[in-house]
Formats: sequence, C-alpha cells, structure tokens
Amino acid sequence: MPIAPAAAPSLTGLLQPALGEAADLATFFDVSLDLLVIRDLEGVIVRVSASWAATLGYDPDDLVGMAILTLVHPDDMPGTLDSVVEVETRRPDAPVLGHINRYRHRNGHYVTLEWRAQRFGDRVYAVARDVTAKIAAERALIEAKAAAEAANRAKSDFLANMSHEIRTPLNGVIGIVDALSRTPLTPDQAEMVGLIATSGVTLERLVSDVLDVSRIEAGKLALELRHFDLDEVLAAPLETLRLRAEAKGLTFHVERPAHVRGVFVGDSVRIGQILGNLLSNAVKFTTEGSISVRFGLSEDDGAPTLLSFVIEDTGVGFDADHAAQLFQRFSQADASITRRFGGTGLGLSICRSLTEMMGGRIDGASTPGVGSRFSVVLPLPRAERIQACDAHARTMTSLSRRLRVLLAEDHPVNQRVVQLILADHVAELVIVDDGAQAVAAVEAGAFDVVLMDMQMPGMDGLTATRAIRAVEAARAAGSRTPVLMLSANAMAEHRDAASEAGADWHLAKPVTARDLLAALAMLTPDPTEARD
Repeated sequence: MPIAPAAAPSLTGLLQPALGEAADLATFFDVSLDLLVIRDLEGVIVRVSASWAATLGYDPDDLVGMAILTLVHPDDMPGTLDSVVEVETRRPDAPVLGHINRYRHRNGHYVTLEWRAQRFGDRVYAVARDVTAKIAAERALIEAKAAAEAANRAKSDFLANMSHEIRTPLNGVIGIVDALSRTPLTPDQAEMVGLIATSGVTLERLVSDVLDVSRIEAGKLALELRHFDLDEVLAAPLETLRLRAEAKGLTFHVERPAHVRGVFVGDSVRIGQILGNLLSNAVKFTTEGSISVRFGLSEDDGAPTLLSFVIEDTGVGFDADHAAQLFQRFSQADASITRRFGGTGLGLSICRSLTEMMGGRIDGASTPGVGSRFSVVLPLPRAERIQACDAHARTMTSLSRRLRVLLAEDHPVNQRVVQLILADHVAELVIVDDGAQAVAAVEAGAFDVVLMDMQMPGMDGLTATRAIRAVEAARAAGSRTPVLMLSANAMAEHRDAASEAGADWHLAKPVTARDLLAALAMLTPDPTEARD
C-alpha cells in the first residue's frame, strides 16, 4: 500500500507563533508604566513605549529617529555620556549599573529618571522610571536632617552659653551663702540663709538637669568608668537627703548590709545622681511619715555583680494611669503636683536614661495617699585588684598644709567666693584678672596650685594653661604646677578641652567649699605623706 507523503506545514502555521510574539511585544510596549526604549549605537531612537506620552508628553512616533541625548539636561550630560560608554562596553558577566539623570518634558520642565540598560548586538535596550518625587523626598529628608543637626548644634551652643551665664552669678550666690552660713548668725538669719541656699541648690540642679537631657538627646552623654569606693559615692546623697528629711520631721532609715561596700568599676557620679534624684523626690513628695532606702548586692558565681537599692516613702503617691508616663520627660503625676511641689519632671526621665545606659533597670510602683516605691538594679563589677581608692574619689574637706594659690578670675563676685572659702586654708591667695597676668605670675614665682577660670577677656583660661605648660617645659627643673579649671561651662566637651589644654582637674561652677577643698587636697598631697 503506497504511503502518502506528509503534508507540508502551511505558511500560516509557521508565522502564527512569530506573529503572537510580535503582538505580545507590542502589547508590552503599550501597557508598560515604565519608559521602554530601544536605540541604536549612534543614540538614535528605534522604538519607545506609549508611557513616554504620559511621563514626558511626547508622542512615541515623534521620538522615533530622534537622538535620545538631545532630551538630557545639559548639567547631566557628562554623567550620562559616561553611562553610555559603560553600557556599550560592559562585559556580559558584569552587573547592570543604574544611572539617574533629567529628561526634558515636552512643556519644558525636567523629569528625573532612573535608568537600567543592556546592550544586545547593535541595539541598546533600556528601561527608565520616573523618580522625580522620590529624589525630591530624599533631598528634602537630607535638608531636614541637616537643618535638624544645625538646630541641635545651635541648641547645644545655646545651652552651653546659658549654663555659663546662669552658673556665673549662681556661683556667687551659693558660694557666698555657704561662707555666710559658717559665720555666727541669729536663728532668723540662719533660717533665711538656709532658704537662700536651698533655692540656689534647686536652681543649680535645674540647670544640670536641662544640660543632661540635652546631652542624652544628642547622644553625647558618655559614662566614665573608673574605680571608686562605694562608701564615698553613697555618703553624700544619703547624708544630704537625711538632713532634708529630718528638717521636715520625717524619719529617714537606711538598711545596708555589711557586704555592700568596697571598690567597684563604674560611673560613680551617675550612680550618685540616680540615688540622689530618687531620694530627693521622696523627700519632696512626703509631708509626714518616713523614707527608707535598702541596699543589696548580688554576687552569685558566674553571674554579673548587681547593686540594687529600693527607696520607699509615705508621700502623695500616684495612680496606675499616671505610672506609664512617670519616666517621660517633663511629666509629673498631675498638674497639681507641679503647682504644689515644683519641679520640671526631668529627674525620673534622667534616672531611667542613665540606668539603661549602664545596662540596668528602674521600676516604680505606688498607691495614691499611701506612698511610692522605686527600685534600681545596676550591673556593677568589683575591681579585681584593690590597693587604694582612686585619688580622684577622695572627699577630703581640709588641707594637710597651707598653700600658695594663684586665682585667675575676672568676675569680682567669684573672686570673693574663692577668698571666703580659702581664707582659713591657704597661706597666700594671689588674684589676677586674666590669663596673661596668670602666665606672668607663674613666670615670676612658684605656686602650689593655679585656679583658672575658663572664660576671661583677653587671654582665656585654656590659652593661659597651654602657655603655663610651655613655660614649665622650658625650665630646666621641669616642675609642674597643678591647674584646676573653675568654669561655668559644665558640658563634657568643655571638660575635655580643659584636659587637652593641660589642666589637671575641672570643677563646674557653682563651686562649694567642700568641692573646692576636696579638689585642692587631691591635687596637692602632702610631700611627707607621699614619701611614707
């Protein structure tokens, strides 16, 4: 039986797949929201998608045969030409790089486009997307960030200047009142002096709180880890607040096991600040009853050493609705508390920030009309080797010998404050008004210590300190006089600047007799004791 030959495929059957693919490509060019373009190696447009009309206002047929680079913004041409070369010479295995430039709209304005392109044979196939709004938003974000950073710098500068301007007269008030309190006074006079002293301390704390919040917000508040004696850190806030509590007729009880003592590694100043803030709040918000503080120290094998303290009072308290806002800035339980007790609502917020920076936790609980309870737990490793307490942690308030002291200070009130504090403690106090006179005085004679104000007319304290160190370096004997910077600038950067200039210690104003005498004792140890 003869076999019939197979029928030859029809022309229609051969063309149908190709026609379908062409139709798909045409549909893709018609419906694409992105800009599609095919160009030759001369840069002449072969085909564009319908979306060019919606995005740039051009009819696709009008663009065919046009040199595509004629639409590019003149300022973007150098970068675009580099991109053209990169696309046309790219290796097959190289990544596809993007490029952003601006294309002219039919009505004359420019649209920002982000491109991806790939060469195949003698054609370049590219896709672009309108990113005008995206780029504008990114630029606005960058500008807003720069403006915020500038505003933050301006705020920091303002707070530093405000601190200086407030602390300078405040130093005079607190210093003179402190000296006045040490003189014979009638009961009424003593009461008035006490009220002035309390108001001064409150104002100084407010200034410090505002500066702390600013540093925390800017991320510039850094912890200073050093060895410290726990006894010395706890003594000041406990004694100060005990006296305030007893003055209000409150019972003040401290429970501290014997093992909660020794030398530890941490930021002793901030630990004292947290304890002081919590105790101060307890005293402020308690009108009758008692305040208690219990200390604990957990030293389980293999676990971090944890210092804890719990403060309880019988004060006004707060309800559960206000507990969630308790650690927020400028927040108090209700407005009547601010009117009745005063305050800014910054203290607990600062306590929480400091506690969390140390890796600890702070909690508060209360019953209205019954009292409040605050607990703090802080990781606090013991020092591995204990030979002596850090010399900077000394709290001596008397000098072992009488000193010859140079004071460089331009403000008459501050000069008088130092005179009153040191009157019974030094052999001689020489006072000069600016840095240049201080340098001349050091060149002319020997001093046991120099008290240097940071901001003075003419030569400032930093410049004067550098000059003094240069004078000492030129001497054959190589002697070095301790320099204590007394400054109303309390920001960390000012303390660092003092250290870099050659100062041995920085004491922020307002200066009290206790702080100044302790610093002098630390900077001028008795030579005979050192030999022993």
